[in-house]
Amino acid sequence: MKIQQIRNATIILESGPYRVLVDPMLADQGALPPLRLFGATQRNPLVALPASTGDDLETVTHCLITHCQKGHFDHLDRAAKRWLRDRQIPVICTPNDAGYLAKRGLNVQPLANDHEQPGAFLGGTLRTVKCTHGRGLVGKLMEHGVGYLIEWPGEPSVYLTGDTLLTATVREFVLRHQPQVSVVPAGGARFDIGGDIIMGLEETLEFARLSHGFVVANHLEAISHCPTTRTALRDAAGLAGIEGRLLVPDDGQTLLFPAA
Repeated sequence: MKIQQIRNATIILESGPYRVLVDPMLADQGALPPLRLFGATQRNPLVALPASTGDDLETVTHCLITHCQKGHFDHLDRAAKRWLRDRQIPVICTPNDAGYLAKRGLNVQPLANDHEQPGAFLGGTLRTVKCTHGRGLVGKLMEHGVGYLIEWPGEPSVYLTGDTLLTATVREFVLRHQPQVSVVPAGGARFDIGGDIIMGLEETLEFARLSHGFVVANHLEAISHCPTTRTALRDAAGLAGIEGRLLVPDDGQTLLFPAA
């Protein structure tokens, strides 16, 4: 199995004949608005897509969305909607997002349900995990979405956490299922009010301690309200003695995980 970090939460997950684009944000650098009014007010994304992205996208077979409503352009923006619509790439999503995406002309293939029981997925199985994308007032304004545990025959299990804090639900899920690879949002994003809306440095380290497998950190250095840097996270992983399992890929980098 291969995981290619594209930018922010956007990755390409590859297994056998399938290349699954996850949470695509394909806008040009600076084409999207800021996410804070005070401090860190740069336009988004902060960085351009890797030079190879055009070629990498040509072989995508499916798209998987964790959440996309209420203005979450960093997981599905207008450029990505246009790209998916023009090519009629099958877009797999929760029933909650299916109507929203269908109205925008996408080739929607909704999952059968929104619960943790596994269902069929591209020759393997997939189950959803509840996300908590912020708490308190900010949490009430957010689209919380889901994470996904994907299990393909002969491949390491992979848990795409989606945008979530390290909640009791996430902790219990990791301890019970022990995915061999997890992809977590480590940017520590927050708005002008309220606390973090995704994991930051400390929660990412705690997640890695709970997990026995590899942890891939993304949602870094691409959106203006995410202060965690790759250097800080790599340094912290080294101090914690888990740098061999907590992986912090650069944009465009591909990670290879051997067959289970």
